[in-house]
Amino acid sequence: MAVQNVLITAGASGIGRAMADAFAEAGARVWVVDSDAEALGACPQDWHRDHIDVTDEALVTDLFARLGAEWGGLDVLCANAGIAGPTALIEDQPLDGFRRCVAVNLEGAFLFTRAAAPLMKAAKRGAIIFTSSTAGMFGYPNRAPYSAAKWAVNGLMKTTAMELGPFGIRTNSICPGSVEGPRMEGVLAREAAAKGTTRDAIYAGYASGTSMRSFVEAKDIAQMAVFLASDAARFVSGQIIAVDGHTENPDPKV
Repeated sequence: MAVQNVLITAGASGIGRAMADAFAEAGARVWVVDSDAEALGACPQDWHRDHIDVTDEALVTDLFARLGAEWGGLDVLCANAGIAGPTALIEDQPLDGFRRCVAVNLEGAFLFTRAAAPLMKAAKRGAIIFTSSTAGMFGYPNRAPYSAAKWAVNGLMKTTAMELGPFGIRTNSICPGSVEGPRMEGVLAREAAAKGTTRDAIYAGYASGTSMRSFVEAKDIAQMAVFLASDAARFVSGQIIAVDGHTENPDPKV
């Protein structure tokens, strides 16, 4: 990969950190933003690092002003920030939890895409990669806020592919399945509590719902992101790409 300027939201841990590592290994310059100051502190010192809430419009505007002055342009945006949201039946979903989940997953992606578009349009090139979810392809019981937000992220991606395509800018969504790691462990624990069963039973159920009978790892998502940003994917745009071992059943009964 020729040197590229890459900005990754929620880039200090989990999928975002795996993306940052993969792009850095490929020779890119990396700028990560995250709400977790401790995780940011553990990132390599030669990365640009910003501690911000992706839903804060003023902070996003300031970030892009500094990025433009420092780098002069942006080649790749990984709009990766997201939270799992509450786990509950629809009638038990709290409105504040729903709003916060939609804000981080959708409004954050919108704010960063809106800010990145002028830089990419001026250069007449760029790639925007949204981290969606298989929840944005199938839906999941007890996860209404998250599923709704991730379906909307895919809609944002489709629209921006149409608007930005004439300027040589490609946008795509990666839809991870169940990803090994702390965030998924939280999902498993909450769903086990909601269904009155065990974490291991929920884990086995999720794995059994895929053809490959397995969870994926953050590095699998990262490698797809690097591919989508590369010239090898120069005509891949407007696509919803699952990295999930092929979901057969999004709600296996356990």
